[in-house]
Amino acid sequence: MSQYDKVVIDTFIKNQLQLFPEKVAETAEEAEEFLEICDAVVCKNIKEVREYFDECGADISGMSNKDLAEAQEVFALPDGRYLVVEG
Repeated sequence: MSQYDKVVIDTFIKNQLQLFPEKVAETAEEAEEFLEICDAVVCKNIKEVREYFDECGADISGMSNKDLAEAQEVFALPDGRYLVVEG
């Protein structure tokens, strides 16, 4: 079973141009494969997004939660979760 549900995949397909200059996926299958290759992470809230970036060693110390949520690689999901895709 995929770690990416329909909400995650649909949101990524719809908003992928916020991170990439051109589409990287047209179908759900392509999107899922791309997310798996990128090791994209689904976080249940903005606190988990912050923890993820901290663990990766990213310098986000001066960023507010709003700034973090608006980062190019962070996709807000309609159910309150976040998808983090490091392109």
